Amino acid sequence: MNNIKILWVDDEIDLLKPHILFLESKNYNVTTCNNGRDAIDIFENDNFDIVFLDENMPGMSGLETLSEMKELKSSIPMIMITKSEEEYIMEEAIGSKIADYLIKPVNPNQILLSLKKNLDHSRLITEKTTLDYQKEFRKIAMDMAMVNSFEDWTDLYKRLLFWELELENIEDQGLISILESQKTEANMQFGKFIEKNYENWFDEKADKPVLSHKLFREYVVPELVKKDNPVLFVVIDNLRYDQWKAFESVINNHYKLEKEYAYYAMLPTATQYARNAIFSGLTPLEMEKQFPQYWKNDVEDGGKNLYEGEFLEAQLKRLGLNIKSDYFKITNFKDGKKLVENFKGLKNNDLTTIVYNFVDMLSHAKTEMDVVKELASNDKAYRSLTLSWFKNSPLLEMIQLAQQMGFKLILTTDHGTINVKNPSKVIGDKNTSLNLRYKTGRSLTYEDKDVFVIKDPKKVGLPAINMSSSFIFAKNDLFLAYVNNYNHYVSYYRNTYQHGGISLEEMIVPFLVFNPK
Repeated sequence: MNNIKILWVDDEIDLLKPHILFLESKNYNVTTCNNGRDAIDIFENDNFDIVFLDENMPGMSGLETLSEMKELKSSIPMIMITKSEEEYIMEEAIGSKIADYLIKPVNPNQILLSLKKNLDHSRLITEKTTLDYQKEFRKIAMDMAMVNSFEDWTDLYKRLLFWELELENIEDQGLISILESQKTEANMQFGKFIEKNYENWFDEKADKPVLSHKLFREYVVPELVKKDNPVLFVVIDNLRYDQWKAFESVINNHYKLEKEYAYYAMLPTATQYARNAIFSGLTPLEMEKQFPQYWKNDVEDGGKNLYEGEFLEAQLKRLGLNIKSDYFKITNFKDGKKLVENFKGLKNNDLTTIVYNFVDMLSHAKTEMDVVKELASNDKAYRSLTLSWFKNSPLLEMIQLAQQMGFKLILTTDHGTINVKNPSKVIGDKNTSLNLRYKTGRSLTYEDKDVFVIKDPKKVGLPAINMSSSFIFAKNDLFLAYVNNYNHYVSYYRNTYQHGGISLEEMIVPFLVFNPK
């Protein structure tokens, strides 16, 4: 902390001599001043790291001095010190973005703590976070060897995400690399767990997580039948758990989180399957049988998600819910703004459902556009871009309006996504599906160790294109690359965000219930 320069402004500065001597003994360089006007001149002509400012001074008050100093150099932290405990002074000071607020009399250690909090904050957090993660690393490694249930995997994934977000703030590449290795190992073990257990989850008596086709009935319906508030049900396509955490604080300005569940997106973790399953309340196989006019298999021409509103209407009817409901799908900014303009017309709905497609478009744009590849080059940047979008999106405007209108907010997604790093060779005929994280078709040739194979799709609620069709799902961070034109294919898709396969990021996704503040 050598060469830290402090400006201390107080009309009774001579009485603070013991405090100043204490700070100088700690190698802080303190400049003093007894009035606001002179302090502004000193502040303008020198470079200080921090300012202590008395609020109650003759002539210019502390708040007036603070305001002028902020105009000159807004980034310098300023700490208000005052005898007054009046609430309006606190509110004005906080509104002026002070760094801290201390009530006289202050002791030297209070001053020292405030300095460390504002000037040595990053170093102290880095040291503490590093030490805590080193302890937790060993515990996670031991726990990973014993994880044996879907609940345990949810808990472990959340712990890994917690540390990923913590380490993101300290910029220690060594620790971040260690965590990435731990996530890779976790995904390898998770893939084995899914291979062993996934088929059993379609047995009605099995101990299993809530899967996509049971999500609406298990989690949304209980909120609807309460009839305490109208419900705004938002499904953000392709939203990972860490992306939700990136903008959680923004929603917390308007809503209070009441419940947080993690559910498992069904395989394939792709919009056509997982999102249709949410709205229909059916497995893809059941959709194909009961609604052949709406369902299309992978190799069929035409949109695969054109009838979500109809699926939802049929599910509401099947569940005996006679409610007023509207469904909207937003795929561009213009449609989002139009819904914002008309949102107040939805006040009499029991259920308003919105599918928002931005995150899915972002992941596809990263594949197609070099500029987005730069902006979302890794998971940290991907989260940052999601936060920037959300803060400036029509969706946030809708959520703000919903809060004002007394809506309960339910926020979820259909599946997550993973940054794919390594190719795995696959061969299929011309009727093989095109997704990079799963394939369905007949006569598939693949690397056994890289994929989870479902030879009888009906056992996991999936339709078969023909009698001999199977499904394969890529594990870990692999993507399935055709042998033809292999090098170009690999170069084009490596380090892009894909979904459809098996990973913690794709399968374990959030379901959140909020009450308006």
